[in-house]
Amino acid sequence: MKNILVLGMGKVGSLVGLLLSNKFMVTGLDIKKPHYNYSLPFEVLEGDVANETFLGKIIPKFDAVVSALPYFLNKMVAKVAVHSNVHYFDLTEDVETTNFIRSLAKKSNSVLAPQCGLAPGLIGIIGADLAKEFDKIRDIELRVGALPKYPNGLLAYSFTWSPEGVINEYINDAEAIHNGKRKMVTSLDGLEYINIEGKEFEAFTTSGGLGTMCETFEGKVDTLNYKTIRYPGHAKLMRFLIQELILKNDKPLLTKILENAKPPVKEDVVYVYAVVEGWQDEKLLRNEFYKAYSPKDIDGRAWRAISWTTAASIAAVIEMVSEGQLPQIGFLKQEEIPFAAFLKTENGSFFK
Repeated sequence: MKNILVLGMGKVGSLVGLLLSNKFMVTGLDIKKPHYNYSLPFEVLEGDVANETFLGKIIPKFDAVVSALPYFLNKMVAKVAVHSNVHYFDLTEDVETTNFIRSLAKKSNSVLAPQCGLAPGLIGIIGADLAKEFDKIRDIELRVGALPKYPNGLLAYSFTWSPEGVINEYINDAEAIHNGKRKMVTSLDGLEYINIEGKEFEAFTTSGGLGTMCETFEGKVDTLNYKTIRYPGHAKLMRFLIQELILKNDKPLLTKILENAKPPVKEDVVYVYAVVEGWQDEKLLRNEFYKAYSPKDIDGRAWRAISWTTAASIAAVIEMVSEGQLPQIGFLKQEEIPFAAFLKTENGSFFK
């Protein structure tokens, strides 16, 4: 794998290209070239990334395609990648999109690896790694939060990544395992309080964060769930907007309202927290992973925590596929990726 096409030159897509350019020949593509106050070390082309015919002409020229586009464009990109025998990677949290991409894997001669971001993605890799230490598992509880470091207002939030993606997670039902049974649960429910290093947070169910883990661990655990971390009070206000005001039926309006009210901030923090309980040598034990990631300087520029953690996650998986450490054909589950090998990659080492 030498030549990689990155679709979507927003902050995350640009950084994905930047990180990959250390090892691969990278080309970026978007509807319009970005106008940043810095230059990227790879060529960026202009083109209609929502046009299947156009993508069908350009994607076959590459060994792999990375989609950093909105989730609703990923089905089309994956379809073209499979038809072109090109490896495919994305950051989607959308369950329907992932199921569609998985159906394509039956006739694929290349790797299809959606959900390579933080959640789903890194958190599943970490959770599965913790679970390996037990003879029998009781609970797997996974939590991730991308938050402003200095919150203000009642929502105490800032949209540091795709507002469409966040809203999708809040509205769609989530999968979980409860009392040993795999089921669908309502997002924005299951509210709990968490204390991290003396700071109070809340966590609640959101869609898509587990990826394919419920399938993988069905029949093996009593409890498996994923929740998003926010500052206290956030869930109540989002339920008011989405459910009581019924803005769930007008996603474009809800997106416009929240984008206008809560623009991105420079100083953010990403919390990654995983807990696994189970038995080892007939003793009930608990294993935990916790990290707080802050903005990082890469290539002489400061990148938000959400940007570099997301970009480095997918770049590390691409490295592993390129080096033959992961399957070369078919659908790739994130929980099948060895965490130790992930950390040894150039981009995975950012998480040490």
